[in-house]
Amino acid sequence: MERFQCVSAMDFVKDWDAWRNTLKEAIGEARKFGVSDEVIRDLGAKVGDFLATKVCPATKEEELLKAMWDVATPEERKTIATLIFKMVK
Repeated sequence: MERFQCVSAMDFVKDWDAWRNTLKEAIGEARKFGVSDEVIRDLGAKVGDFLATKVCPATKEEELLKAMWDVATPEERKTIATLIFKMVK
């Protein structure tokens, strides 16, 4: 079986604060288009699934998030996404 190699997140986000700011801006843009907070959180969980499998953690914070994501149940992943959503509001 062929194993996928992860992509470096540093090509997109340079540090933790930049990542949080980018996420905050994306949430703001989604709200401008009438996307509800519930839908944003659900999408956040789906994006988290993608990131956990395709993007290499580039910071200690990202390593912690990936470790938590990897052991979490689907419901717990939604909780993590909700907490991240609250953190960047």
